[in-house]
Amino acid sequence: MRADSIRYHFASDNTAAICPEAWAALEEANTKYAPAYGEDEWTAEVCWRIRKIFEVDCDVYFVFTGTAANALGLAQLCQPFHGVICHERAHIQTDEGGAAEFYTRGARLFLTNTTDGKIDLGQAEKLIAQQVELHGHMMRAISIAQATELGTVYTPDEVAEIGGFVRAHQMLLHMDGARFANAVASLGCAPKTITWKAGVDILSFGGTKNGVAAGELVIFFDKRSSRDFQYRVKQTGHLGSKMRFLAAPWLGLLNGAVWLRNAWHANQAARQLAQRLRGEVGIEPLFPVESNAVFVRMDDELVRGLEALGWRFYKFIEPDIYRLMCSWATTEEEISSFVADVLATK
Repeated sequence: MRADSIRYHFASDNTAAICPEAWAALEEANTKYAPAYGEDEWTAEVCWRIRKIFEVDCDVYFVFTGTAANALGLAQLCQPFHGVICHERAHIQTDEGGAAEFYTRGARLFLTNTTDGKIDLGQAEKLIAQQVELHGHMMRAISIAQATELGTVYTPDEVAEIGGFVRAHQMLLHMDGARFANAVASLGCAPKTITWKAGVDILSFGGTKNGVAAGELVIFFDKRSSRDFQYRVKQTGHLGSKMRFLAAPWLGLLNGAVWLRNAWHANQAARQLAQRLRGEVGIEPLFPVESNAVFVRMDDELVRGLEALGWRFYKFIEPDIYRLMCSWATTEEEISSFVADVLATK
């Protein structure tokens, strides 16, 4: 198959291009000299904007990837004898090559199992109770994904309930926000409502899936937890010497709330895709479409036919469950073309 005949539109939101605003900001940053290692005006401005958006004085750090944001953040919180509770489908468990365990030097992930991708606090309570003092792991943190790997979104009340649970057990709360923008756009709430006000200590705020080329933020709402984190960033190779090229595209996202507009568009595209698959093809989404992901069941014949036409999507969970991911760039024409090909192939 020729490369120009392959369609990647629903494989991942990572396959989309850089959004125009981020691209323009990157070009502008490339017109002159600037101080290195984060001493530039773009990095300072992004950090100020983040504090304004979250309405709190927080520490903000740049890293290159979401895996680094999650793993280094958890490493900042955890010793090797600690335990982290997460969902069995959490990205830190299934898709990061053991990075959390590697960078924490051995802290263990303890898994809960639910059908909606969210943490079950009853199961978390049992996991904590199973650890024999001194002989088991000391439970240190709960990590939740917002939005989850199944495309669902924690409500403010749900995050606050987990935050209260964490505080009651003298633990910390980490949020994998690779698609945090999609969650905020879905809920229509202030970012603080589902982060520090609900008990979140540290957030990995994703930019790559929202329209930048690379660069994620690690945000510490409890500034005491971030002590010397810059050394951890440097040691692991995530301190960009030309930091302005990570920061400037973020400024493009933050100006005029482009980050929310991009996320809202991706969410709406997913809802439209789900509605058309349901109404025109009779394929029902398997999970609530609350962010920018649609999960459907497709048999092998349909999948082979769509792949022969150049469509790409991600096999998920079971052999016949697939994820269709929309992005800031997904168009109505692409959705119509995909639905038409499903109809023709089914």
